[in-house]
Amino acid sequence: MNIGQAAKAAGVTPKMIRHYEATGLLPAAERSAAGYRLYGEADIRTLRFIRQARALGFPLADLGGLLRLWHDRDRASADVKALALTHIAHLQQRIDELQVMKQTLEGLARHCQGNDSPHCAILDGLDQGGGT
Repeated sequence: MNIGQAAKAAGVTPKMIRHYEATGLLPAAERSAAGYRLYGEADIRTLRFIRQARALGFPLADLGGLLRLWHDRDRASADVKALALTHIAHLQQRIDELQVMKQTLEGLARHCQGNDSPHCAILDGLDQGGGT
């Protein structure tokens, strides 16, 4: 199948397929006599795997290792679990950071009168934290 068909089958964009090829996450596609990229079922499966891993928030930097583990039938599940637990810890750190941001913004919004006055507690709060 061509890149458009592969993208549709895998639920990604052609641009992402080209990007995954360029970064080595997806092997370079075979080419037709006219030079068009051609993809098979194994490529589609890999693209779906990448899409799902990205949906779970795995960064591109971790995908190479995750793909190697996926393809290695002699892998230790402990290696996969370690990668997942590390990712969970990063997600929790990000969640904690987002909660602090949310609480700070909620506090600023509570102090904003939200009327026609030019005084804005939100802008004042952002100004007071300027540079931090």
